Amino acid sequence: MEDVFTAVAVGFEALGATAMMAGFLTALVLGARSLARGEGGRAAFQVLRTTLGSAILLGLEILVAADLIRTITSKPSLEDALILGLIVLIRTVLSISIQIEIEGTLPWRRALLRSGGQLIGDAVARDKAAAQASRASSGSAAPASQD
Repeated sequence: MEDVFTAVAVGFEALGATAMMAGFLTALVLGARSLARGEGGRAAFQVLRTTLGSAILLGLEILVAADLIRTITSKPSLEDALILGLIVLIRTVLSISIQIEIEGTLPWRRALLRSGGQLIGDAVARDKAAAQASRASSGSAAPASQD
């Protein structure tokens, strides 16, 4: 049975790494699209930074779950519990730091709690809305210039 949980923990670790890599690629695409729409380098950098930070947050949350599964399902010792506690503490401090960087406020001061996945979803939704607005303005500008 321990082998099954070890495989599950490895799966979670792979999922966490995949989430970070996919988030990185998503951040690059959204940043490039922001530049292509003419929003400027500052806006593109902000999109890139926010989306990448959100992907890292999501990946860290999944990696913490993997560590918990691995530690709980193995033959736990006091040393294993202390190592897990230290890993979770380090990842929590990293998560809080990244979240403060992204949102500009302390996590416990936010009115609405948002996870890393929700922040990535917000970035994709903002990109989609900006692309639609860009197409709409291009579409309305084209008929005006033909008159």
